[in-house]
Amino acid sequence: MTPTTGTSTTRTAHLIEQAETWSAHNYHPLPVVLTRGEGVWVYDTDGRKYMDMLSAYSALNHGHRHPRVVQALKDQADRITLTSRAFYNELFGPFCEKLCRAAGMEMTLLMNSGAEAVETAIKTARKWGYKVKNVPQDKAEIIVCENNFHGRTTTIVGFSSEDQYREDFGPFTPGFKLIPYDDIQALERAITPHTVALLIEPIQGEAGILVPRDGYLKKAAEICRKNRMLLVADEIQTGFGRTGKMFCYEHDGVKPDLVIVGKALGGGLLPVSAVIGGKESLGLFRPGDHGSTFGGNPLACAVGIAALDVLVEEKLVERSAEMGGYFMDRLRAMKSPRVKEVRGKGLLIGVHIKDEHGTARPYCEKLMDLGILAKETHGQVIRFAPPLVMSREEADWALERIAKVLG
Repeated sequence: MTPTTGTSTTRTAHLIEQAETWSAHNYHPLPVVLTRGEGVWVYDTDGRKYMDMLSAYSALNHGHRHPRVVQALKDQADRITLTSRAFYNELFGPFCEKLCRAAGMEMTLLMNSGAEAVETAIKTARKWGYKVKNVPQDKAEIIVCENNFHGRTTTIVGFSSEDQYREDFGPFTPGFKLIPYDDIQALERAITPHTVALLIEPIQGEAGILVPRDGYLKKAAEICRKNRMLLVADEIQTGFGRTGKMFCYEHDGVKPDLVIVGKALGGGLLPVSAVIGGKESLGLFRPGDHGSTFGGNPLACAVGIAALDVLVEEKLVERSAEMGGYFMDRLRAMKSPRVKEVRGKGLLIGVHIKDEHGTARPYCEKLMDLGILAKETHGQVIRFAPPLVMSREEADWALERIAKVLG
């Protein structure tokens, strides 16, 4: 499993230069150019082998090119790939039912990107507020949490607490209240008769794998019920086994009113997202209220069905719980003087580097040199989120190299 070593080739340097020349600089990638992937492993243009410990921000829960998901895509691509919602396609209903049953919900609205699904949930919550709760028109308020990451549209960045996400992109959409995360008293104080929803991540991934205290989500759900407002769980990054449960909210034994999903629902092949919920909210939509040309396309449905089947039949959720516990225990046992905290659930793990030992970026670069691709988040945190198909042997291989870097 040892990666092939060697210096970068002219081709690699050219491809990086080409990307930096012709693409807007809205990302800061590690200096590696990937050409192939299989399972937890990827290969660069120089033939070097790396373990993928990011999983495309949890979109690759099934690993790279899972054969069953790839075959489903190939088979469907030979039949029909796009119909638009002007017509039914034969996989649309079956996919909707399978997704609803996975979440124990009544209805779903299929979209493509995660941000589209968040926007859909916002529209759903507002419509519910006006039609069901009888909030005065254009007065609906949605409570969100500091350090949230729900996407990049202008509406969504407008309620971000991260200055860079907002800078130069205003004016912003009104109707959102920002409160501290993991603070029940702040939630209670923010509620008014116009509050229609709490939009929340069960674990804040981009903020540095911030895990709320046990029982926080359960108490928040009770407050939502008491005040007749929707609990909207953003499970785009935490859903489909990433945290050791099918959905992260299951750790607290709650059932949200709306669940936003994406990333891993596309099996690492396509952007597939959805809002899942009840008829009381999603049943309010009429033809023309909302839509998506590609949402629920036959190719996406085929891939989504296969992705859900693989999660269940190959017990990837259970593997995430087992391997996540093992991985975190081993990381904590290293007792690195550079590490402030190891936190997470399942295979969504953050290693917080102490301020006096620099930022997380140099550690990620050193890991890359040893054949591990991980990425920093929120400055000080290394995120470890490998595909759920990772074996114990592969975990040990990674932990041996992580120990060298963390010292």
